[in-house]
Amino acid sequence: MSIHIITDSAADLTEENKRRLYAVVPLSVSFGEEVFADGVTLSKDKFYERLEKSKELPRTSQPSPEAFEKVFRKLQEKGDSAVVITISSGLSGTYQSACLAAQKYPNVRVVDSQSVSIGTGVLAEYACSCAEKGMELDELVRHLTEKREEIGLIAMVDTLKYLRKGGRISGAAAVAGEVLNIKPVITIKDGKVAILGKARGSRKANNFLIEQIRRNGVNYSMPILLGFTGQSDELLQNYVRDSSCLWQGHVDHLDSVKLCSVIGTHAGPGAVAVAYFCK
Repeated sequence: MSIHIITDSAADLTEENKRRLYAVVPLSVSFGEEVFADGVTLSKDKFYERLEKSKELPRTSQPSPEAFEKVFRKLQEKGDSAVVITISSGLSGTYQSACLAAQKYPNVRVVDSQSVSIGTGVLAEYACSCAEKGMELDELVRHLTEKREEIGLIAMVDTLKYLRKGGRISGAAAVAGEVLNIKPVITIKDGKVAILGKARGSRKANNFLIEQIRRNGVNYSMPILLGFTGQSDELLQNYVRDSSCLWQGHVDHLDSVKLCSVIGTHAGPGAVAVAYFCK
């Protein structure tokens, strides 16, 4: 009996690691009355094209239990097992949908990543390695539940426009922040978004990210993944140059991906993120 890893589309992994997954269950993304299956009928590139043109924020919605059950039925027919790793239950109802669907399938377990995007992605990448090494189902679930507590996810937001559109900050605060070139630095704490601090300008924000990561300590033997929002990775490449002191001598290269629509909707283009396991 094989053990497979399943995620939802709010998990970001490299294309190589996506191929190690059994399935990705898509959230839905709506622009006005148009509804798309995230990553299926709307790619990340098309999402960001539309986001930058849209006057209103898109909406993201959790998959239905039926969407998960469709995947679980095929798994059961093969006689295999799976661990489903979802976006944080504090950010989406996706975890609840997966749990409802899994009630009929004793060969399926669901783990709340308590993270999102590349944070969920590094946990899924690690889960694939554990499953490939032959870790048993319940042992794998216990192990992932422990390791998720070690995940660090930190991001710098380049523009306050989308936080204002989403009602996260007031219009006055957004205008003042743009004038002062304020870059909020955010993280995921207890499964929810939290602001770590604010910096004036991208260079200072990059330095803030570097200091926070250095303070936490990085377990370089575990997966590390960088990410960016929007159509250009220019700000990400600036961060990679600024943060070279963190990585040189520890990793041969740094993988990066374009971040999912859940993050893109609220952060807007130009965000830079780092996911890693703390020491």
